[in-house]
Amino acid sequence: MLSIIIQYNYKEENEKCDIEKIRNIGILAHIDAGKTTTTERMLYYSGTVKQMGEVHDGNTVTDYMDQERQRGITICSAAVSFNWKTFRFNLLDTPGHIDFTMAVEQPLTVVDGVIIILDGSAGVEAQTSTVWRQADRYNIPRIVYVNKMDKANANFEMCLKSLEAKLNVTIFPVHIPFTNEKGFAGIIDLITLEKYVFDSKTQGKTITKLHLSENQNPDLLQKALEKRRNLIDKLSDFDNNLANIIIEQESLDNISSQILVDSLRKATILRKGVPVLLGSSYKNIGVQNLMNGVVLYLPNPIINKSRSLYKCFNDELLAKVFKIIHDKQKGPIYFFRVYSGTLKRKQSIYNIQKEKMENCIKLYNVYADNYEETLEITSGNIGALTGFKITEIGNLLTSSVISVNNAKENMVKNFYNNEEIEKLFSVKRNIPDPVFFCSIEAPSNMYMPALEIALQELTKEDPSLRVTHNSETDQIIMSGMGELHIEIIKERIHSEYKINADIGELQIAYKETITNSIEDTYILNHEINLVKQEVLVGLSLIPNHYSNNKLLLNHSKENEKNTSILNITLINLVKKGILSALMRGPKLGYPVLNTGVKLNQLQVRKGTSNSVVIAAVAQGVKKLMQKSDCILLEPIMNVEIIALNEMSLKIKADLFKRRAEIKGTEIKNNIKIIHCSIPLAELLGYSNQLRKITSGTATFSMEFSHYQEMNLIEEENAIRKITGMR
Repeated sequence: MLSIIIQYNYKEENEKCDIEKIRNIGILAHIDAGKTTTTERMLYYSGTVKQMGEVHDGNTVTDYMDQERQRGITICSAAVSFNWKTFRFNLLDTPGHIDFTMAVEQPLTVVDGVIIILDGSAGVEAQTSTVWRQADRYNIPRIVYVNKMDKANANFEMCLKSLEAKLNVTIFPVHIPFTNEKGFAGIIDLITLEKYVFDSKTQGKTITKLHLSENQNPDLLQKALEKRRNLIDKLSDFDNNLANIIIEQESLDNISSQILVDSLRKATILRKGVPVLLGSSYKNIGVQNLMNGVVLYLPNPIINKSRSLYKCFNDELLAKVFKIIHDKQKGPIYFFRVYSGTLKRKQSIYNIQKEKMENCIKLYNVYADNYEETLEITSGNIGALTGFKITEIGNLLTSSVISVNNAKENMVKNFYNNEEIEKLFSVKRNIPDPVFFCSIEAPSNMYMPALEIALQELTKEDPSLRVTHNSETDQIIMSGMGELHIEIIKERIHSEYKINADIGELQIAYKETITNSIEDTYILNHEINLVKQEVLVGLSLIPNHYSNNKLLLNHSKENEKNTSILNITLINLVKKGILSALMRGPKLGYPVLNTGVKLNQLQVRKGTSNSVVIAAVAQGVKKLMQKSDCILLEPIMNVEIIALNEMSLKIKADLFKRRAEIKGTEIKNNIKIIHCSIPLAELLGYSNQLRKITSGTATFSMEFSHYQEMNLIEEENAIRKITGMR
């Protein structure tokens, strides 16, 4: 039996890397699946760090914030670049907690591939499904890494079945585990039919690779051959070239490793399925194989460059900002990905969305919270810069307005219409609506300017954090994605800005809606600088309207004359008025959902300003809402609870008190998983209660589902709580 001992632990010189050898990857997972531990091992085996950090010791490279190290969770995405063999990895580690979903969304706009990590004992979990949908939204190729295979209840086959059942995805397992008397012992690679054993004495740096043989491993070989045949058969459904080779050779057993790798790479990049690898990062098993899998199966930036927007810039600079942080010494630091061209230090940069020039003062290669100055960042790479003033997350950067115009001309030549071009350049961000809000006050007037600066910087870093001013109460209102999100913001204001701000009671972000149709005409007369302004607007409110387009036009024949003056400018003014009015409902001032506005008539006196048209429409909609029947809507959350089977009756009894609807249950060994939907108002402080009734043995995760009508009693209870009126 041929035995080969290999050692990976080196650091290539940081020279320029060919774009074909760059891998821009994100790591996504449910909380506690092992993202940060896996990242730490990658850095160690690549020679980037000399000692592995551990989450429980609070000394990992990518979890560098105080709050992350104290809690043992990832809160912000972290970028780190390193070399693996002759390849360059630009890796983005992301949070696994649902409250920080925007820190997952932003990196996904700039990566070329992702690693989805599963806990080998749990399979697909709640947040796994969420990040999978996020990756789907950006059409990102991915591989799956089943981690924690050393756990006593780890089950690789269960994980494969959960991927197929819960994510409806075609899987290509390229590994299977093997065990010894102590449990999980290593990996069988189905592509090469080799067994990998990782030496614990050298922290997994020394790997013994053995080719499976009939003499030494007859049972393992037969099992591996059967799994390999299944893999080849499944791949041939998507790869005609592979199917033809099978027909020519009249066998599934003579397919070379390289043919299989090429077929898997093609299927992965075309998103026909996902390769599934396995290991135990904490036990130092399988991480080098995972990095090799990134090289073999995930795309390089050239494939991404084929996208129409980036292709049309040719060799001109095009970059995108995906993260902003505020550093005490360096000031605002902007993280970006270069799609084409080169971004150089002290270069003048044109911000496409802001339509203004910015100056790049310093340029950095990024290693989490360490920065190495550099002269340029080339196409396909990720970097950071300082010097910008107005740029926001999601903005596109190029060298000049001429570059933008040239790109648009190229798009026209490629048969894109103006609407498609503007959509590509708009770079819409998927920012979820906040579900919690609270007031925030400075401890004294002396701290008010500092608090305003802190909130400005934090909202620039985190678009899911929203700060508004309530003119009625003269309070600053802070809205976020969950209890933990708000708690972390409060801690950061205290620790980073030294402001002991007063945070009000956490409140639920309810919505309002109307339940009946109503119609009326509204006239607004106004005078500005002796010029008479007049608008007549006829409107109808439509209940149960679920489209994002709130404006409906009355195209009936009898109404044709009333809307004949409409043009695109007037329609946009009407839309602005509608959206303004729907921001505050008549009942308690919450935003209005599921309500359409039909424009029946619009007459505008010549010389009337645009602002008066907007105001007339807004006031007309508000008056109609005041006359209509309006009700509250409450946010409903999808909740997954994982507990010992014997605790399930206690948990369910408590859930029913919280107006929960049980959707289903699963049993894995002695673990019960409860899926249910619960009003968010019933989940305030639930983590403490769950910990109490299960003696700290259960965990739960939740994700926003939808808004739902409240019954009369629950609505009255909510109103009393919100207004303080008994």
